[in-house]
Amino acid sequence: MTTLRPGSMLLGTTRPAELRAWYIKALAPEFTGGGAIDLGGFLLVIDGRDDVGTTNDEPGRAIVNFHVDDFDAVAAQLNAAGADWISVEDRATGKFGTFADPDGNYLQIIEWKES
Repeated sequence: MTTLRPGSMLLGTTRPAELRAWYIKALAPEFTGGGAIDLGGFLLVIDGRDDVGTTNDEPGRAIVNFHVDDFDAVAAQLNAAGADWISVEDRATGKFGTFADPDGNYLQIIEWKES
């Protein structure tokens, strides 16, 4: 049996242009061009849809995690984009920061501690 490798994620929204601009500013400020946003080899596809609400009613159901080497530098980049922080925690395994996009979807940055 073949193990599947995640390659992209579709994010449905009622305001695709606004959400796309936010994701580029927050997560990929050097990205240019159209189509899917390349997040280090993982593609983010933002699609306008009429079968979703304007905000996510259950944002904790699925959270995309981004592993980072410098939590504070990435947090500053997210702050510049206007990230809405839900929590920031220092844990035994690392530093975790949960934030929301403009539609209310949760994402996390994680700086793992070396073991």
